Amino acid sequence: MHKSRLAGFIIDCRTEDLEAAGRFWSEALGLKVKPSGAEEDTGYVTFARDPNGLHIEVQKVSHDSRLHLDIETDDQEGEQARLEKLGAKFVAKVKTWTVMQAPTGQRFCLVRPQRSGFEQEANHWE
Repeated sequence: MHKSRLAGFIIDCRTEDLEAAGRFWSEALGLKVKPSGAEEDTGYVTFARDPNGLHIEVQKVSHDSRLHLDIETDDQEGEQARLEKLGAKFVAKVKTWTVMQAPTGQRFCLVRPQRSGFEQEANHWE
């Protein structure tokens, strides 16, 4: 058995000016930028949020700009298998997450639990 739920949305931006992209989305969405000097945050602009709110960030990418969602799970392999049975395809393993593609073409990522309340609020899968 494992658990999963929607973690948030990632705004993929093919840009040379990540700061400007982050500023645009901050103002467009009314979210405050959450500054970070952490090495793992290089290439990202994250926004402050309620501890139980959806995670939203801007990510610098080399592919076309798009929006993708993250699904948080306590068992990436189990969630990958469940979604493959539904028609999703494995794309790549990157750092600590798994990139998948829906049968309809959208890319999404399986990530570790990100928000509080995961144990109580996530979907339970056999």
